[in-house]
Amino acid sequence: MAERRDSMVVVAVDTSTDMLACGVGRVTGAPEGGLEMLSSGDHLCRRHANVELVNTVDAALKGAALTIDDVDALLVGRGPGSFTGVRIGISTAKGMARGAGHPLFGVSTLDATAWTAWRAGTRGLLGVAADAMRGEVYPAVYRLDDAGAHRLFDRERVVKAAVAVAEWGERPDAAELQLTGDGLVRHGALFEGAGLMARALDRELWWSTGEGLLLAWAASHGRTGGAGEDGDPALVLPIYTRLSDAEENERKRLGLEQSPASEVTGVADELAGRHLQLRPMGPADAEAASALEQTCFEGSGHTAWTPSQFLSEFAADVAVPRSWWVAHDDGELVGVAGGMMVEHDLQVLDVAVAPSRRREGIARKLLSHVSYDAQMLGCTTASLEVEAENEPARLLYEALGFARVGVRRGYYGAGRDALIMSAQLPLVLPLDASSPEPTAASRRAWPLPAPRRTDEERSEIASRRLVLAIESSCDETAVAIIDAEGNLLANQVSTQIDFHARFGGVVPEIASRKHVEVIVGVVDAALEEATSALGLGGGALAPGELAAVGVTQGPGLVGALVVGVAFAKGLAWAAGVPLIAVNHLEGHLYANLLTTPDLKPPFIFTLVSGGHTMLVHVKAWGAYEVLGETLDDAVGEAFDKVAKALGLGYPGGPIISRLAETGNPHAIEFPRALNRKGDYRFSLSGLKTAVVTYIEQETAAGRAIHLPDLAASFEAAVFDVQYKKARNALRETGAREYCIGGGVAANPHLRAMMIKKLGRQGIRVTVPPQNACTDNAAMIAEVARRKLAEGDFACFDIDADPNMTL
Repeated sequence: MAERRDSMVVVAVDTSTDMLACGVGRVTGAPEGGLEMLSSGDHLCRRHANVELVNTVDAALKGAALTIDDVDALLVGRGPGSFTGVRIGISTAKGMARGAGHPLFGVSTLDATAWTAWRAGTRGLLGVAADAMRGEVYPAVYRLDDAGAHRLFDRERVVKAAVAVAEWGERPDAAELQLTGDGLVRHGALFEGAGLMARALDRELWWSTGEGLLLAWAASHGRTGGAGEDGDPALVLPIYTRLSDAEENERKRLGLEQSPASEVTGVADELAGRHLQLRPMGPADAEAASALEQTCFEGSGHTAWTPSQFLSEFAADVAVPRSWWVAHDDGELVGVAGGMMVEHDLQVLDVAVAPSRRREGIARKLLSHVSYDAQMLGCTTASLEVEAENEPARLLYEALGFARVGVRRGYYGAGRDALIMSAQLPLVLPLDASSPEPTAASRRAWPLPAPRRTDEERSEIASRRLVLAIESSCDETAVAIIDAEGNLLANQVSTQIDFHARFGGVVPEIASRKHVEVIVGVVDAALEEATSALGLGGGALAPGELAAVGVTQGPGLVGALVVGVAFAKGLAWAAGVPLIAVNHLEGHLYANLLTTPDLKPPFIFTLVSGGHTMLVHVKAWGAYEVLGETLDDAVGEAFDKVAKALGLGYPGGPIISRLAETGNPHAIEFPRALNRKGDYRFSLSGLKTAVVTYIEQETAAGRAIHLPDLAASFEAAVFDVQYKKARNALRETGAREYCIGGGVAANPHLRAMMIKKLGRQGIRVTVPPQNACTDNAAMIAEVARRKLAEGDFACFDIDADPNMTL
């Protein structure tokens, strides 16, 4: 819990609109909250927030004759607003708070806009129409009096601009309504047509300001003294008003279709280890879910849900939002969990896992999806009832962060009490989605205590020149710590596979949301792991004890990259250490040094991943000649698409690799594209089409497809081209070393083939560790430590570069 102080110096930022809001103020806590502005850096900066934010904060503090060490807390606008803009502000603020060890609090951007109007002297009824793009606005109505701005709504929402105009125009007090908000820039004509713009505020008041943020929080903080606010940066999340488009479309499909193809939700028997799949529940699951309930709760006080009760959860007239998820294995439903969102609380209604599948982490995974949906729809807490005698379930909920808050006597029948439990969102979850149980059971006090070090420990830490590296280019949030000699002290990865698997590929919007949610926890885990590796006592490593912070700048998904870059900049700036920008592609190259430290140019490098396929002549470290790239699909992308065509699930690489182990690579003759000498380009779209055509032909002929043979033949067609182009490049350049990188480099058949065939020709072949092939921060750390030695630092105005090349 954040400590209450009578006077606090607070830095406030918000980038959820075109206005970069930044203010430094002194907030007094009693009796009703007060504010003295010390400095301001507000300015319009459309699409340049990530470039300008850190330097704007730095200038604002200098304008107040302060440093980050003089600050007591940080405040950030949580939106709603531009999705990317909100993430830039929150990620940067999280990095700053973690780097300086300060509390971080969040405030609604709509509230800040209303308080900006209040400070300008506005009183009476105020409508805030914030721009939500896509013809929509975030509408909010306030009553402003001398005491402040008071909400006349429960939670933020998004509607079409025309709907907001109609709602406000039909209000009995419409003539009193004053308008503000950046939604008026785009939709002013609509409001004008309804006669509502006559009382619009001056245009310069349509955006939130640093002062507005501070006023909104000061009023709340003054009334509560900080009660209920932890200040832990890990807990500050954006205010979303809807799920991602992909999730919304899927829920509509499942809700409208009475029989989603549940018979194909499983995968082939050959795919042991990839059976378990999670997806949103649909009406067709009602019978199986009820049967599962009967099995799970036989003999307990819990009354099993009937099929009609489950179906009622999908009725069109359900008053409050619901989220239901199921886990299934080869067509058999093995787990279900769901809840409803009442105001800002997720009320968990049901959690059931087949007795034979318990202690596999299924309940935890289901609840992580349900709670994620709730967070995205504005919930901040979760609550549930559990039978007091159900110790396994109670222990699971406690591990997830739930605490007992009450008892309902006889809730499950005579002598069967229910414990009422509550938790803050997000729940306490393990970093790795494959972990069976949560890694922690309690919320921590924030700020963390400063580490206690002996002189010898401080000297040891300084001499090791520790670099923390962050990787967030796709769907893995990864953090590693390495020392100047290349010793890897920490390597943490939080995967999102469960959240993307049902779509057959990565959904960028979901990826960026999850990065924001977990990045602080992954950094904390890496700092703790490195502390243990160094044998330090007196507390976990602090960011200020690092020698530098490295981060993937690109290429990758822009929304995912933005989170890592913004957080890293905030962390490095607040900790007072240099920032190092790393090329993701170069990271895959340097991953080979983790197994072969004496690897030296010149050599040939093949990068094969989900997003990239290229052949590179490494003439010297930092001097690269790209000999050829893919003209269409990357290798990993082709694997995913073929697996999807076969209904095998996501990701496709590991699935096809396992199938190919028992298949005949010569069973089916698939084409080898661009297999001409001297042509180092790649093309896989033709091969993918050939596989799909083969599947269609065999299916039409009524012949069963032998999956192992198909997988082995497909692999052979892909890898044969990779080998021949690498061999030709080695001969042409005269290089005697070869290495490989990227997620597909983890494929055991590709690794074995390259080592065997090129080794016969006297070529030394290096392959990275299996766990350093897919996206990870260890490879980013390896590049960053070398850049540290060279003094190759980045400025705090860098931005994510999704199209970065070697």
